[in-house]
Amino acid sequence: MTDREMLLKKISTYKFAALDLQLYLDTHPDDEDTIKKMNMFKEKAAPLVEKYEEKYGPLTKSETEMNNWSWIKAPWPWESEDDC
Repeated sequence: MTDREMLLKKISTYKFAALDLQLYLDTHPDDEDTIKKMNMFKEKAAPLVEKYEEKYGPLTKSETEMNNWSWIKAPWPWESEDDC
């Protein structure tokens, strides 16, 4: 597994956990422990996203400021680095 793939896996894991907890909070909005856990996962993902974007470019279109199409120039997750 390449460094890029490992970084993407960590990012997706933390973002999934935060989203899952956010969905739980839709029905349990006063659960302070869950709010803390959700925020912890978001905080853990943020520096990894920043690191990824510095190295490989934006993860999503909304992450770009200058060029609205720059995010699409990177290889798609299912494309091998060798094919590019």
